[in-house]
Amino acid sequence: PDGERAVFCKGKTGDIDVHPTEKALVVYYEVEASILRETCNARHEEKKYIQLRSLSASTDISALARKVVEECKVIHPSKLVEVEHLPLYLQKREKPSSKFEKKEKKPSKPRELLPFEEMEIDEEANINKIDDYIELLYESILEKIRGSTPILHLAHIPDNLEELLHNEIALGALARVLREDWKHSVELATTIIYLLLFSQFHGLITHYKIGTLCMNIIEHELKKYDLWQDELEKKSKAYILFRLRKEHEKTIKKYQSFLVKQEQLLRVAFYLLLNLSEDTRTELKMKDKNIVHLLVKSLERDNEELLVLVVSFLKKLSIFLENKNEMAEMDAVEKLTCLVPCEHENLMNVTLRLLHNLSFDMGLRGKMVHVGLLPKLTDLLGNSLLTFILMRLDHPSTVIELHFWVCEQLMQMLFEHGKERIDTELISFCINLAAYKTNAQIICEGNGLKMLMKRALKLKDPLLMKMIRNLSQHDGPLQQLFIDYVGDLAAQIKREGDEEFVIECLVTMANLTIPVLDWELLLKECNLVPYLKDHLKPGSAEDDLILEVVIMMGTVSVDDSCAVMLAKSGIIPALIELLNAQQEDNESVCQIIYFFYQMVFHQATRDVIIKDTQAPAYLINLMHDKNMEIRQVCDNTLDIIAEYDEEWGKKIQSENRQMEEQPDLFYSTDGMMPPEPGLSPDIYSQFHFQNGDFNTW
Repeated sequence: PDGERAVFCKGKTGDIDVHPTEKALVVYYEVEASILRETCNARHEEKKYIQLRSLSASTDISALARKVVEECKVIHPSKLVEVEHLPLYLQKREKPSSKFEKKEKKPSKPRELLPFEEMEIDEEANINKIDDYIELLYESILEKIRGSTPILHLAHIPDNLEELLHNEIALGALARVLREDWKHSVELATTIIYLLLFSQFHGLITHYKIGTLCMNIIEHELKKYDLWQDELEKKSKAYILFRLRKEHEKTIKKYQSFLVKQEQLLRVAFYLLLNLSEDTRTELKMKDKNIVHLLVKSLERDNEELLVLVVSFLKKLSIFLENKNEMAEMDAVEKLTCLVPCEHENLMNVTLRLLHNLSFDMGLRGKMVHVGLLPKLTDLLGNSLLTFILMRLDHPSTVIELHFWVCEQLMQMLFEHGKERIDTELISFCINLAAYKTNAQIICEGNGLKMLMKRALKLKDPLLMKMIRNLSQHDGPLQQLFIDYVGDLAAQIKREGDEEFVIECLVTMANLTIPVLDWELLLKECNLVPYLKDHLKPGSAEDDLILEVVIMMGTVSVDDSCAVMLAKSGIIPALIELLNAQQEDNESVCQIIYFFYQMVFHQATRDVIIKDTQAPAYLINLMHDKNMEIRQVCDNTLDIIAEYDEEWGKKIQSENRQMEEQPDLFYSTDGMMPPEPGLSPDIYSQFHFQNGDFNTW
């Protein structure tokens, strides 16, 4: 008939994917609604979750896929093959293999609010009686509770939300009741705020400024809590003095009842504010109204579900400097320390995440140590979040406290991994620990270094070798332990493989400044000189590897015989070429000059540098460099050259005199230096020039 319209709906299947954490499928589909005889239609996207709880290693994937397609109407039968692949992927998806991963939790979100006693009603709520419920909102407090509770029950049914959203009378009445009567009834305020938690009511919350009202409610309730604490303290003293047992028990019972109701109200109020804080502008307004103060104050509570919510909110706020500073002023670290450890896993996890965020601040790291958080964390070393926190606790007293027990525990955890690569968080923590000499001594005790070296060489693990590298940097008896492994390290350098691993082996060897170590024998037996020379060519390897080769040469050239061997190999021209190519890298330039210093220091190789190479000309130019370390090494090298070669000595002296008399000649406006006037242009033939100036960096 003309007066009637028919609505047709049809769905179109989109992507089908697996749930990131659960054994479930996620089906995305599009619903299109069209009206008969009219051109208008509406489309919106939906998604459906299909739980596969029965999925196991022995499940028949084909049968399961057919069942899913048959029972889920939004999946077209043509998608059967695609559906079969997804359960198969879930079946093979690996579970966390190490205890670090097993204990690590996903970022915690506050658990959904559960119904409380005052929410219960005698009869089932009916959307057709909404007018009756609204009328009750104009009666006494008890009647208002009776009217708001069934509306809350109706809101839990998705089909009713749309109708409630368009019922302006009901929403206006609820907002009015909350604003006028929240002080008169905790139950009434809790019920109405709980109702407004649904995202559909966000516009209503903004219009009636419910967020500001919630903050006022929280502030008021926290003050009431403080008054109750004072009252309890007085009653306790009276009980001790006058033995008023019944009076005391009555007060305690009344307080406990008050506490349960108040914490329900605080929880829904904070939950509403947490939802609103997704809008950055709203979050800024909350900050101006001291939301951090209210949250930190609430950390004194014992209700674990409330604490999960409060700590989650603080974690969200802690990424902003102003909020972090306010938490520091409110002694949040001391209060959070009381929550570690705790049996509630979600609370424990979110507390560690907040401490992790705060640990980026040096002052708060020191406070964490001062309030005794460190011993609590070391008892829970199986959690990778703890590892990140401990890594940042670089307060001086931390190094003292991280002694025998912690290092032994970490070593035990390292060796528990068998043939597997060590967890990144664990090995990162160990790398930091190894940088401190006291910890390094504990780690290397007994067979510690032997076990580490054996494992690193077997697995070719660059991170484990980085830890060994840090151990090798400590002078004294510790370096003596490495003598037995120098040959193994040298053998790893020449093998083709992981460049990062080779770099760590090179640095470990370069750290060893042991007088009894025969570098000449090592270079000959392992035939390392050709390797070192080949890796000095620009572009022959990554810059990091080339730099470590230069550092290694500087270490071995301390030995007279090694210096002669390197000089005879023709390695010095290769270094000059590298100096020219790497002139913008201060570290490379400094290390190359240090090698020249070692060569001129030895009588046997001094003439090679002074008479057979152009190195002195380069050094004279670099004596005016803007980098202080380069100038210092350069000056020390030129002092030796000037002492043993009269001609170069005059040129160096002339250069110094000109720099003192006319410093502007040596530094142009762009920071570059002009060519050396006291030398023949032929000497600079191998250098590169830019804009008429000698190009350093």
